[in-house]
Amino acid sequence: MELSPLYRNTRPEGELLPQEEAAFALLEELGIEYDRVSSEPADTMEKCAAVSEALGVPICKNLFLCNRQKTQFYLLCMGPGKLFHTKDLSRQIGSARLSFAPEESLWDLLRCTPGSATILGLANDQAHQVRLLMEREVYEAEYLSCHPCICTSSLKLKTADVLEKFLPRTGHQVTVVDL
Repeated sequence: MELSPLYRNTRPEGELLPQEEAAFALLEELGIEYDRVSSEPADTMEKCAAVSEALGVPICKNLFLCNRQKTQFYLLCMGPGKLFHTKDLSRQIGSARLSFAPEESLWDLLRCTPGSATILGLANDQAHQVRLLMEREVYEAEYLSCHPCICTSSLKLKTADVLEKFLPRTGHQVTVVDL
């Protein structure tokens, strides 16, 4: 996969999609520094391996989940090599029968398309319908990597900035889970 050079606190050039523009604007407003690379769509973990290497931090695997009734939604941020077992996660969060949420819900709630689900999408969830779940190693890491609501850019952020600046702004709480 071809990657751009590593940029520091620099948006991609040209016109951005509205959700991408909003993600960069919020990072700038909150004073959150980032490193960025651009690429062809990095919409699978296999494609994200090169991005992780360029950024020097593993890119998070973000799964958008829901309960059977599709009334409770979850964004699970986990390390790229981690496996999750529905039964174990369900028990930790008190929700039965987790499955992948419909693509329409991903767009409606986070303004992300499949392959671009990201913690930064929580800024679009103003009704707080999505519960953030972070795997313990991601939560405790110095940095995390994610997309800015589109999978043609990838960012390296300080985890502390996400927890102490971004999430308080969005009003989302973190539930730390063990996988």
